[in-house]
Amino acid sequence: MISEQSGHGPMGQGLAQKSRRADVTRRDAVKRLAAASATCLIPAAAHAQQGTSPLSLLGSAGEWGHGFDSASRTIAMPSARFATLSPSTVQSLERAIGEYSQIVQRGGWREVPAGDRLRVGMQHRHVTFLRERLMATGDLDRAAGVSDVFDSYVEAAVRRFQARNGISPDGVLRESTAAAMNVSAKVRLRQLEANVVRVRSMSGNLGERYTVVNIPAAHLEAVENGNVASRHISIVGKPERASPVLQARIVEVNFHPFWTVPVSIIQKDLIPKMQAEPDYLTNNKIRIYDKRGRELQPEEVNWQSDEAVDYMFRQDPGDLNSMGTIRVNMPNPHAVYMHDTPSKNLFGEDQRFHSSGCVRVQNIRDFVIWLLKGTPNMARGQVDAHIKSGERHDAKLVRPVPVYWVYITAWANPDGVVQFRDDVYGHDGLGIRPVASVPS
Repeated sequence: MISEQSGHGPMGQGLAQKSRRADVTRRDAVKRLAAASATCLIPAAAHAQQGTSPLSLLGSAGEWGHGFDSASRTIAMPSARFATLSPSTVQSLERAIGEYSQIVQRGGWREVPAGDRLRVGMQHRHVTFLRERLMATGDLDRAAGVSDVFDSYVEAAVRRFQARNGISPDGVLRESTAAAMNVSAKVRLRQLEANVVRVRSMSGNLGERYTVVNIPAAHLEAVENGNVASRHISIVGKPERASPVLQARIVEVNFHPFWTVPVSIIQKDLIPKMQAEPDYLTNNKIRIYDKRGRELQPEEVNWQSDEAVDYMFRQDPGDLNSMGTIRVNMPNPHAVYMHDTPSKNLFGEDQRFHSSGCVRVQNIRDFVIWLLKGTPNMARGQVDAHIKSGERHDAKLVRPVPVYWVYITAWANPDGVVQFRDDVYGHDGLGIRPVASVPS
C-alpha cells in the first residue's frame, strides 16, 4: 500500500499523474456506458424506477470496480456438493415453485431474440433483452443495470444460466442457449410441479452412501453423508432405447469383463452390421456360441435372416470391448448396468443420449474406488493394478450401495439454484422443444 506521503518527490509526482490518468479513463468509461444506456429499448425512466440503471452503482468514478464486483458476488453458481436427489430436494423444489409462481404472476419474461451470436465485448440492441431475461431468474444481479453492452458480468450470468440448464458454459449467447431462455415461465413452473411429484415418491431414506443417475441430466452422483463425493458425466439411453427408472443395489465390480450382446442389439445393430461388414465380428473380437456352448464362425450364420438371435455373442476383454475396462454390477429386472467405454469422446457433448439403455460413466476409476471403500484388498493402488493388468477380476462390495436411476428434469438445491434439463423421453408432457434440436 502507498502511504499518504508517497505523493512527495519525483516518484510521488509520477504516481499522482498515473492516478489522474486512471480517473480520466474511468470517467470516460462511465460516459460511454451512459451513452450506451441511452440507446436501450426500455426507457431510461423505467430503469430509474426499478433502480437498475448501470450508473446507480456509481457514487463516483472510483466506485466502478467495487460496485460491480459486489453485484457479481451476490450470484451463486450451481454448487458441486449438492445432490440432485436428497431428503431436502422436495423442500427446495417447493421453494422454487413459490418463486416461479411469483415470476408468472408478474408476467413472466420477454423472449430473447434468436439468431445473433453475442459474446463479451459486443454492443447490440438485443443485449438489453438478454440482460432483462437473466435478471428475471436471478442469473444477473439487477444492480448490473440494463444496457446494450455485453460486458463480463453478462458473460458470467450467461455461463451461470448455461450451467443451470445443462449447456456447456462458454458465456456465448447462441441459438441453443436462447431457446432454453425462451421456454416460458409458465412452462418452467409446470415442469417444477411435475418433478416435485416424482421426487416426493423417492426422496425418503436413501441411505448414508448411495448413487444417483439422473437420466435427463446424463450424470451420476456418488453421495455420502448428504454431500456429493464425486460427480461423473454419463451417457444414457437414446429415446428409442430409453434407460429405465429403477432402484437396485451395486454388489460387484468386474474388471476387464466379457460383454454379452443383448438380443435387442443383435436384432437392431449386429445383423445389419454383419450384412454391411462381414468382418465386423472378427475385427471387434466378438465370438458366437450356440446353445450347447460350441463356438461358431461368422460364415456359419445366415445373416439375411433372424437366425443370429438364437446364439450368444460375447466380446473378449480388451481395448475394443464395449464396456471398456470396468462393469458395475447391479442386478435388476431390466438387465442394465453401468460401465466404462472406449468411446470417451462422447462425454464432451451436451446431449449424451447414445446408449442402448445402460449407463456409461466418465472417470469410472474414481467412482469404483469410492464404491470399494472398505472392501478388503481394494484400495486405490490395488484398483489401479487390476485396471493395468488386463486380466479378469471380480470384486464384491463389502457393503452393497443403493443406486437410483431417476428421471428429474427440474430440481433445486438448498442454496436456491434451480436447474432444468431437456425432457428427452417426453415424460413431462409439456411439449418443450429439446435444446438438442436447436442449432448451436
